[in-house]
Amino acid sequence: MENALIIGSSGGIGTALTQALTARGVAVTGLSRSGDGLDVTDEASVENALGALNGTFDLVFVATGALEIDGAEPEKTLRHVTADAMIDQFKLNTVGPSLVLKHAMRLLPRKGRAVFAALSARVGSIGDNRLGGWYSYRTSKAALNQMIHGGAIELARTHKDLICVCLHPGTVETPFTEKYVGHNPSVPASEAAENLLSVLDGLSPDDSGKFFDWQGKEVPW
Repeated sequence: MENALIIGSSGGIGTALTQALTARGVAVTGLSRSGDGLDVTDEASVENALGALNGTFDLVFVATGALEIDGAEPEKTLRHVTADAMIDQFKLNTVGPSLVLKHAMRLLPRKGRAVFAALSARVGSIGDNRLGGWYSYRTSKAALNQMIHGGAIELARTHKDLICVCLHPGTVETPFTEKYVGHNPSVPASEAAENLLSVLDGLSPDDSGKFFDWQGKEVPW
């Protein structure tokens, strides 16, 4: 790996990925809302930011996302579901990475191994959902999984060695999860980044379109 593009590079996992890749000697380009004004929910913003880049990237990693937007917490019951909160979750967690994939296609090499990865979440797995709740976040991540799966099928026709995957990072100690860690096992962002990169290192084009956790285990859709 020589060149990596991190979308959401100022966040906890994005920063840790940038540091881990730089330590490997990878040239990292980072884009974020706070550092570059990138709004992944605005197509013009995504198009302008990615359109300004030249060359190709061995890795495009979308590390954006949120559990809470404008104070709307994950719903505990159906009574808490609102249209605004659900739309906000879809815009950030589904539409954002989808727009990045759309405009990053020209930055991905048509020959040679490359990876497009997006942070998903195990709670977005329909097959693994045994608790209910968290409706907006769950459904936005389930929709993201479908987008990456579909994109992988299409891109395999033109990018034979490309690997498109969704990744569950585990519970990571960042401001993103601070209120929700509780008694669940968690890891620092630096450890999560190394875990995710280790998973990516072990993937082949046959794994494109799949959903993996931080241990490299496939997560059910």
